[in-house]
Amino acid sequence: MGSLFRSEEMALCQLFLQSESAYTCVSELGELGLVQFRDLNPDVNAFQRKFVNEVRRCDEMERKLRYLEREIRKDGIPVLDTGENPEAPMPREMIDLEVKFEKLENELKEVNSNAEALKRNYLELTELKHILKKTQVFFDEREGSLESGGQTSLTQNLLPEDSKGPIQLGFVAGVILRERIPAFERMLWRACRGNVFLRQAEMDDPLEDPATGEQVYKSVFIIFFQGDQLKMRVKKICEGFRATMYPCPEAPADRREMAMGVKTRLDDLNTVLSQTQDHRHRVLVSAARNIRAWMMKVWKIKSIYHTLNMFNLDVIQNGLIAECWIPVANWEDVQLALRRGTEKSGSLPAILNRLSTLEAPPTFHRTNKFTKAFQNLIDSYGVATYREINPAPFTIITFPFLFAIMFGDVGHGIIMALFGGWMVWREKPLSAKKTDNEIWNIFFGGRYIILLMGLFSMYTGLIYNDVFSKSINLFGSSWHGAYNDSTIQQNKELTLDPADVKQYDQYPYPFGLDPMWQLSNNKINFYNSYKMKISIIFGIVHMLFGVILSVWNHKFFNKAMNIYCEFIPQIIFLTCLFVYLVLLVFHKWVWYGAGGDVSTSPSCAPSILITFINM
Repeated sequence: MGSLFRSEEMALCQLFLQSESAYTCVSELGELGLVQFRDLNPDVNAFQRKFVNEVRRCDEMERKLRYLEREIRKDGIPVLDTGENPEAPMPREMIDLEVKFEKLENELKEVNSNAEALKRNYLELTELKHILKKTQVFFDEREGSLESGGQTSLTQNLLPEDSKGPIQLGFVAGVILRERIPAFERMLWRACRGNVFLRQAEMDDPLEDPATGEQVYKSVFIIFFQGDQLKMRVKKICEGFRATMYPCPEAPADRREMAMGVKTRLDDLNTVLSQTQDHRHRVLVSAARNIRAWMMKVWKIKSIYHTLNMFNLDVIQNGLIAECWIPVANWEDVQLALRRGTEKSGSLPAILNRLSTLEAPPTFHRTNKFTKAFQNLIDSYGVATYREINPAPFTIITFPFLFAIMFGDVGHGIIMALFGGWMVWREKPLSAKKTDNEIWNIFFGGRYIILLMGLFSMYTGLIYNDVFSKSINLFGSSWHGAYNDSTIQQNKELTLDPADVKQYDQYPYPFGLDPMWQLSNNKINFYNSYKMKISIIFGIVHMLFGVILSVWNHKFFNKAMNIYCEFIPQIIFLTCLFVYLVLLVFHKWVWYGAGGDVSTSPSCAPSILITFINM
């Protein structure tokens, strides 16, 4: 079991690095992932450290990449993730990355601003087209009513009663959001005292807002009025409701000419917009191929400089001094990584010295893809002290089994086992699909736990004879002395009495629980008593096992006094109370039966609860 059974032995080391090779050495150690550095500048502000400018440059590059990623996701372009782990770029390559990201950001911002201006112009022309189309009905109605003397004009209410001949009315046309129409109409009526005439018509198709990209529904309106004073009021109300007003000629020929001009401009804008979108799409597609690798490179550069900020500066030797914790088993691996780092930079080799300290080292458990989930489960409750026994290996069995005791059902266990087995089988392709969905990441990280929980639940479900809360008849029933098929079919529930020799055959069921208990109306009393006692037995065994494990810790740390003053009293207390409780349970199960004589009848069985109260 090795390091899985007990945490790795760690060593505190001092590291001397030349300034030229510090970056490459830390990069190699980071790829190794076995070194924990200590902060030697705890009292220095983060903004006063040596490499703060490099960290800020990384933050700026990260911001630009996040902007690119948002635009890529907005267009629904899939981000290519090959799963490769690129090496950290050299410091001189940072300038190339910054120039590349700056160029991409500026190009994308310029394209976006041009596209937004084109979309705004397109929106205005589309609204003007709808105004010319919808208001034609209003003008035709007005002109028809003036030409035919027999009909009454819709704007007749604006004319005085004693007026003779037609009176020229002013009008304002525009577009407003559909949900603002009722309030807009009320405000016009109250502010103008009913001396304006409003006609409105809804647009059938939604329009795209160039600022937000959302689809909005709008309505075309035209307001007829008389006089400049009402004209000023109407325009102020339109501005207050954020309605867009457009010039609309009164002459039909002018309207037709304007509509043709608008149509021509819309066709040209469509062509320009499609070309702009194609150019934007090409830029984003080319960025989507490399954005994961770029992001990984920036993160590595930032991590390296963040680590270098923990080092002390040796002004005399022109170098950096660091302190770190290293697993003793990987001492040679760390030295090889430092050698590779110095060879890349072409400087003097790094010096690694082991220090003696009384400080408690960090706890490091080496895990793999199977044990990682169980180790995370243990660490969520608390990290073991350095070199203590690691409970994770035992949890691989105890956690799924204790879960199965509570969740014993063959049907539900099969579903869990199939789901966990599918995630294990599709492990590589699923792990390659990086996602930010926290729930899915939790499920996938615990795929082996889910698989084991499902398998153990199937086992305990067979013992409970429970398949989707129904029992199955595998070995017949021991309750056929007084029951036959007609009795079972005619009665939905039966009362089972194990003491009745006519009902019960007086021999135990081959495996699990008798399916006849599913039909009994006293099954809850039997199930609860049985499952409660089983849970108590396994819980006490679990507690006893945990206390026994502490002996190995006391021996390892040479604390013999703890064995006599801590372990032995715990065992005595646990045995005298809870182990005695388990023995009483087994004693009642074995000695006192349902069909025994008077001395071993259930009425003579001692009460465990009363026994403990008396104790």
